Amino acid sequence: MKIMVVDDEQPLLDALQYALEREGFEVVTATDSEEALQLCSDQNPDLVLLDVMLPTRTGFEVCQILRKRSSVPIIMLTAKGAEVDRVVGLEIGADDYVTKPFSMRELMARIKSVLRRASAGAVVTGPVLKSGDLTLDVNRYEARLRDEPLSLSPKEFELLRFLMEHPGQVFSRQTLLDRVWGEDRYIEERTVDVHIHWLREKIEPDPRKPKYLLTVRGVGYKFRG
Repeated sequence: MKIMVVDDEQPLLDALQYALEREGFEVVTATDSEEALQLCSDQNPDLVLLDVMLPTRTGFEVCQILRKRSSVPIIMLTAKGAEVDRVVGLEIGADDYVTKPFSMRELMARIKSVLRRASAGAVVTGPVLKSGDLTLDVNRYEARLRDEPLSLSPKEFELLRFLMEHPGQVFSRQTLLDRVWGEDRYIEERTVDVHIHWLREKIEPDPRKPKYLLTVRGVGYKFRG
């Protein structure tokens, strides 16, 4: 598998490349945002390690651009430990974050966890699910709204699929984590809220007044069939 590492600190970049190659990954590197965007388009990596503090554009901006182009898994690398920075990273489409300084052992565990989740989401079988203008073709792994294709990340697709398969049923955040993300100790309940937010932005006529993905206060979420 190929991993793209984006960081402007050359010593850290070299250390990450060495550690990843020892784990058997193919590695491509970039030291600024423009090079990263071009390389991602040219190299089609399986995962991106993306530093927040970059020249020209921030890692957050790069993440937003990449997320509009593809569903490649993205792990943010940040020197900031504040919760707001972690939440921002998740809300703009990152799959996970690691706060510097970090151990290589922890980073490798997170990389493999994200890759497992992405791989699990890529092999699904099942029916075509429909509700109103929304269609989910599970065999083709395609989502459409009013016959227009939707760009969903693997976990957005799996979360929407699970909820559509159980219309009207209310699920807690923890249950959704267990059923969609599996047993992953690095994933927090906040992740469910972030993915629901992004799904609403993509499928709801008015995300502030959702008609598909409903919040059941104090309990969790349900899909209105």
